[in-house]
This record gives sequence, structure tokens and C-alpha cells, in this order.
Amino acid sequence: MSKLVESFTAVRTRMDAAAARSGRCPKDVALIAVSKSVDVDMVQRAQHECGQQLFGENRADELLRKVEACPDLDFHYIGPLQRNKVRKVVGAASLIHSVDSERLLRAIDARAKLLDIVQAVLIQVDISGEEAKQGIKPTELDALCHLANTELANVAVNGLMTMAPFVPAEDIRWIFTDLRALLQASDRNGSSVHLTELSMGMTGDFEAAIEEGATLVRIGTALFAA
Repeated sequence: MSKLVESFTAVRTRMDAAAARSGRCPKDVALIAVSKSVDVDMVQRAQHECGQQLFGENRADELLRKVEACPDLDFHYIGPLQRNKVRKVVGAASLIHSVDSERLLRAIDARAKLLDIVQAVLIQVDISGEEAKQGIKPTELDALCHLANTELANVAVNGLMTMAPFVPAEDIRWIFTDLRALLQASDRNGSSVHLTELSMGMTGDFEAAIEEGATLVRIGTALFAA
């Protein structure tokens, strides 16, 4: 068994155990293999040796290069997105995780309209309140969802994403809990958009994120470091 297969097997085992501890079905949590630091050959090895189909990129040019080289794979865009890169990312990524402003949401909608597609997105929320973290304030969510539903026909808001600080998982579990509560509250408040996806959790904290409701975990180091 190669080191790559061992790494994927170990991560998936830990994911399944975290889901079981919280009474969830492991199939309800998708692994995004963060491939920003590896080349196309490694992505293809992960596909063929480990059965991985979903990858995450955080640079527009790298996303396009890998989408072109691996057209049968599914890529998400998980990094900060500047409006001047929207034309490259929309349509190439099946899901954009990092929408953090009305202006960016409108730019994505405009580009998707030109391509005659509906681009799926997640709203990035700054739960921790750190100045360095990107994302909207939790109080801004309902207005942004309402805008998407009433004015922007070429975007579909599927859920929420957050970034947690790089500290022990138990110290940031509350961030995952609060993001889940925000998603649930959006439905209870009569939001015009039904949110289902929670993108949260990385190599250092993905088990806590799954226990608190993550549907998408973004893992790179634990898979590719070896």
C-alpha cells in the first residue's frame, strides 16, 4: 500500500468515526482533497489509487490548469476570490466556497449569466470575529441570501463556509457549532434560500467540525504531506 493510499484511508477512517460519534451517516460528509500544493500527477494518483473525485483549489490559474488536465474530476474553489478572477473561476469550479460580499456575489452572477449557467456558491461567514479572517458578519447573511434569491438568477446559494483559527480543535469547536446554528436559524427565520451545506474543518480540526455538522471538509496536509 502506497503512502498516499495510507493517508487517504486514515483520513476517511477518522471521518467515518467522527460521523458515527455524532449519530450521522458517513456518506453525508464529503472529503475535499485540497490539491493546491500538489501537481497534476499527484491529483491523478489520488483519483486512480484512492478513488478520490473531489478536489479543492485556491488559485484561479491553478484551478483552470487542473480542470483542463483532469476534465473527469470535480473541483471546488476554496480560496479568497478577487472580482478580477471571477471570469476564470465561474464555470470551472462546480462550487465556490468563498463568497464574502454583495459585490462579489453580483460579479459571479454576471459572469454566470454570460455563460448561461447557474453557479453554485457558499457564503463565507466570519464566525470568530478575527480581523484577519474574511467573510461576512453573521447578521448580514439573511440580506445576502434574499438578494441572491430575488435579484440574481444565475447564482445558487447552497450553504455556508468558515475558516477557524489554527489552534487546538476543542478551543474552536464553538465556531463550528455557531455556523451550524446560523444555517439552521436562516431556515427558521423564513430565509428565501434553503441552505444545506456546511464547509468547515481542515486537517487540524476536521473531526470536531464533522461532529458539529460539517458536510464538506477541506483537507490537504493530512493527505498529501507524505
